[in-house]
Amino acid sequence: MRDLREDADKTQQCIADYLNMHRSVYRRYESGQRETPAWVVMKLADFYHVSTDYLLGRTDDPTPPRSK
Repeated sequence: MRDLREDADKTQQCIADYLNMHRSVYRRYESGQRETPAWVVMKLADFYHVSTDYLLGRTDDPTPPRSK
């Protein structure tokens, strides 16, 4: 998550605002101190235009699935 955020030139505060949460909560997700909820993974995948599998480290291909 950190690499995606930095590649997009976004701050933790910017992403926390997008997710409607405190920066400290997002920081814990990003650092792995807290498990990231599914709804956060889905919103981040939409925000960064990547697949949830890519965010979860299940694939090296960031391409999101095609919409139906």
